[in-house]
Amino acid sequence: MTEITGIGGFILLVLDVWAIVSVVSSRASTGKKVLWVLLILFLPLLGFILWLIFGPRAARD
Repeated sequence: MTEITGIGGFILLVLDVWAIVSVVSSRASTGKKVLWVLLILFLPLLGFILWLIFGPRAARD
């Protein structure tokens, strides 16, 4: 398994936090929000990439 450390790990952490905040503030159902947050937490790099492609975005009103 690849380990991400240093500045790369910090950047991934910041991107994951941004993704989680975006998921929580989206209009998706609670169940979908929980699944996305868990995916991002347990698979940080893959979860972030999948969120970029398929995930819910923050509501823009």
